[in-house]
Amino acid sequence: MNIPQDTVEVRAVHSFDQASLERYLAAHVEGFEGPLTVRQFDGGQSNPTYYLADANREYVLRRKPPGRLQPSAHAVDREYRVITALRDTGVPVPRTYALCEDPEVIGTIFFVMEFVAGRIFRVPHMPDLSPAERGPIVRAMVETLAKLHQVDPGAVALEGFGRSGEYVNRQIARWSKIYRASETRHIPAMERLLEWLPENVPDKDETTVIHGDFRLGNLIVHPTEPKIVAVLDWELSTLGHPLADLAYNCLLYRLDAELSGMEQLDLVALGMPTEADCVDIYRNLTRRESIPDWEFYLAFSMFRLAAISQGIMGRVRDGTASAADADKHGDRAPLLAQAAWAIIA
Repeated sequence: MNIPQDTVEVRAVHSFDQASLERYLAAHVEGFEGPLTVRQFDGGQSNPTYYLADANREYVLRRKPPGRLQPSAHAVDREYRVITALRDTGVPVPRTYALCEDPEVIGTIFFVMEFVAGRIFRVPHMPDLSPAERGPIVRAMVETLAKLHQVDPGAVALEGFGRSGEYVNRQIARWSKIYRASETRHIPAMERLLEWLPENVPDKDETTVIHGDFRLGNLIVHPTEPKIVAVLDWELSTLGHPLADLAYNCLLYRLDAELSGMEQLDLVALGMPTEADCVDIYRNLTRRESIPDWEFYLAFSMFRLAAISQGIMGRVRDGTASAADADKHGDRAPLLAQAAWAIIA
């Protein structure tokens, strides 16, 4: 087995009793055979994620971080539930093996799933690929999102995975509270959004299974083909409005290079679909006549991203951030808030 290159030695703040974990896996994962190899993935801003390998197989472990946490955050048990439920729906997800809700094993609750080999593109315009390769991957990404939104929650025992209706209102309230709890500075654009968004929520409502953080960096692409083989990082998944998921996926078209976006890139030269292309692909696949209130959902999604970034900065302040570059990501909150306000101002 080749240990993934994007792993590092387990960071001291995220270390745990590996012998205790090995005993747990031996008792709860069929076919597990030690000795156990443990590495930490170098990335992820919320739940620490580890690469595991035994004598025969490779795994991924996701856990809650140690330390003081925001209420309802880092819900790895919800991740486990939705990934397990979607296994036979056509939405590509890893196989799950075990959920451990006993914090005594490694210090926090965790779950174990299969390691899926493939490519993860951290940079949205995939600079190492040719123009002919990029477009089909973006299309496959949008097709996967459309497929997720067409899953019947009741058919996969997810009817109680979230509340039906008023998702946007509840999300505005939730992320406003999280933002306040992790606030480290005054951001004028964020204050304007906190006032404007609740007063302008569209009347038309829908409810589907949504991912909550659906983007290229959370997908594993087949090693050689333009095919999505796994969707990762389901921490923010719930029952919610599908257009919020779609808008979040399209935010990079509205962000500049400073925010790792594609706003100023020559998409035609890159072979990349435009924002309008992606929306049209999704609209056709979900058999919609139109995508109403698009600017609102873009601003709302960018507000969420700004609140998430501020949450990361709050974890930097509290010493519980998962990634070594967490302060860099957390420091984006003012720029994201300004970009969100610019969409609707």
